[in-house]
Amino acid sequence: MPDKFTIAAVVLTRNSEKQISACLSSLKGWADEIILVDGNSTDKTKIIAEELGARVFAHAFLGSFAKERNFGADQAKSEWILQLDCDEVVSQDFKDKCSQVLGQTKFSAFKFMRRNFFLNHPMQYGGWYHWSQHLYRKGFAFYEGRVHENMIVNGEVGNIQADILHYPFDSIAEFIDRQNRYTNLQAQDIIDTEKDLSLKNVKYNLTWKALKLFKKMYLNKKGYKEGMHGLVFSGLFVFVHFLKWAKVWERLKDTDNWKQGKQ
Repeated sequence: MPDKFTIAAVVLTRNSEKQISACLSSLKGWADEIILVDGNSTDKTKIIAEELGARVFAHAFLGSFAKERNFGADQAKSEWILQLDCDEVVSQDFKDKCSQVLGQTKFSAFKFMRRNFFLNHPMQYGGWYHWSQHLYRKGFAFYEGRVHENMIVNGEVGNIQADILHYPFDSIAEFIDRQNRYTNLQAQDIIDTEKDLSLKNVKYNLTWKALKLFKKMYLNKKGYKEGMHGLVFSGLFVFVHFLKWAKVWERLKDTDNWKQGKQ
C-alpha cells in the first residue's frame, strides 16, 4: 500500500468563472488543500472557488506570475505543492500515479505530461504534448520570471508519466486577447534581460527567427499531422513571438540610444 502524503494545489486565477469549476472539481476529494491566488476578479470566480472548497487569497497582480506562484506556495501546509493554471484539469491517471510515488521518493520535484487542447482538439504533435515541471516538495523549489516563469529546484527531479489536461482558450479571439496582455509583460522582460537589444537583433526576431519558429513547430515537430489545427496553432504562436518583439521595438525606438544610432 502506498505511503500517505499530503498535497496542496495552488491555482492562479483572474476572472476565470468559465474554467474554474472543471479545474477545482478535478482536485476535490484528492488534494488536501486547494489554494486559489486571485488577481482581484470581478466575476464569480471567488464564489465558485469557495463553494468547491478552495481557500481564496485576493492578491493584486504585481507583474510576475512567479511571485503569484511563490505567494500561493507560502500559504500551503502540505508536504507537496502542485501548481496549476485555472484552465488545467488533473486527470485520474495523474492522481493515481502521484499516489504511487509521492509517499516514498528521493526526488524533490517531478515533471509530468501536459496535453494541450486547441478548440477541443487534443494536440499530439507540434511540441504541444510535452513535459511540464510544476510539482515539488514545499520548501525545495521556487519560481523566477514574469510570464513563462521558471522553477528552480533544490534536489533531483523525477518523471511522472501521466497527463495534466490544458484547455487554454475557447476561441481564437480569446487567445489573441490574452496574448496581447501577456506580450506586454514578455516585451518588458526581454528589455530587462536580453543582452543584445540592437536593431539588427530585433529585426532578426521579427523575420528569420519567426520563420524558423514556424518551421520548428509545423515541420520539425510535425505539427502538420494535426491538420488545420496544427497549421493555425503554429501560426498563432509565431504571431505571439512577432508581437512581443514588435512591442520591444515600439518601446525602444524613441529612446536616446536608438535615436542616436547607438543600437
